[in-house]
Amino acid sequence: MAGPLTGLKVLDLSRLLPGPYCSLMLGDLGADVLKIEDPKVGDYMRWWGARVDKQGASFLMVNRNKKSMKLNLKTDWGKDIFLRLVRQHDVVLEGFRPGVMERLGLGYETLKKENPGLIYCAITGYGHTGPYRDRAGHDLNYLSLAGILGTIGPKGGPPVIPGVQIADIGGGAMLAALGILAAYIARQETGRGQFIDVSMLDGSFAWLPVPAGKTLADGEDPKPGDSFLTGRYACYRTYETKDGRHMGLASLEPQFWEAFCRLVNREDLVGYQFAEGEKQTFLISEVSEIFKEKTREEWIELLCDADCCCEPVNSVSEAFVDPQLLARDMITETDHPTEGRLKQIGIPLKFSETPGAIRLAAPNHGEHTLEVLKDLGYADKEITQMEAEGVID
Repeated sequence: MAGPLTGLKVLDLSRLLPGPYCSLMLGDLGADVLKIEDPKVGDYMRWWGARVDKQGASFLMVNRNKKSMKLNLKTDWGKDIFLRLVRQHDVVLEGFRPGVMERLGLGYETLKKENPGLIYCAITGYGHTGPYRDRAGHDLNYLSLAGILGTIGPKGGPPVIPGVQIADIGGGAMLAALGILAAYIARQETGRGQFIDVSMLDGSFAWLPVPAGKTLADGEDPKPGDSFLTGRYACYRTYETKDGRHMGLASLEPQFWEAFCRLVNREDLVGYQFAEGEKQTFLISEVSEIFKEKTREEWIELLCDADCCCEPVNSVSEAFVDPQLLARDMITETDHPTEGRLKQIGIPLKFSETPGAIRLAAPNHGEHTLEVLKDLGYADKEITQMEAEGVID
């Protein structure tokens, strides 16, 4: 059964996390993704961080359902090959700083002459306009500027760096995928492609409806650990257990808070839920002591049938064996030609008629170069010349 994006053809020039995560989502849903990589180094993520064998584990996680081609875009041969590919593809996805593709002679204005229906998506830190457009940046920088980092951390403490890349994935990759699909739908009406300018700072800033709403309403900035959803109240906090593990209590609605208080035989605490000042300090202290009376496993057993919004704080390895995630096929395995059997995160979108599928393991560097060149009609003699000139290797 074909995925919902079967027939969509994507040229992916991006590397590291934001662009590859975007094309991962498209590929998982059936798009044909061709990863264009520098012949010498390729995607840096191949060699970064923990490795399974020869390749980085994170690279293998976000580059399945793609083919890989080595191509030096600084050469005349490389430009010719890329333009031929552009004529056959629906989307170009890249994550360079503004101006890089133009300096290569392969900017959007050039490419749309080759393919007027081309959807060109550029993911950058700060966007293609504005005073910061040429700055380098990383996830931490975008979260800092967007105001997000200033809301994360313990009360009275310093900002805390999130354990996942919010700006890269939420502010960049996911918005890019949404933009590509919206442009794809629009093209069906107009026949024309368009340029999509995705800024990870913009995308991160867009994650602020709750704290920004508060600030715009009362003029006060939310402080770490001191707002409605960051630990101000005992009913929405993490708590240490007897064995040094943690539980996440999120009994915001009164019925859930009442259910929790009944469960722990402390109905006397029900009326304190949103008390302020010393009463709330007292409540947090009482609930903290309650959680320290049992181990995490004892809490899990006690809460299994309780309707009070309390769950264990899992490690990553524990999440991989969580029964709900297993039941939802969010943990899967694939075979890789050099890295062996790989456990992977599954596909989060579930379609009743056109489900996504893992068709290909993450490709080796340039694994499909010859296949692509032959499909484009290049002769063996030409390919040999390209190899000699460093176009493809």
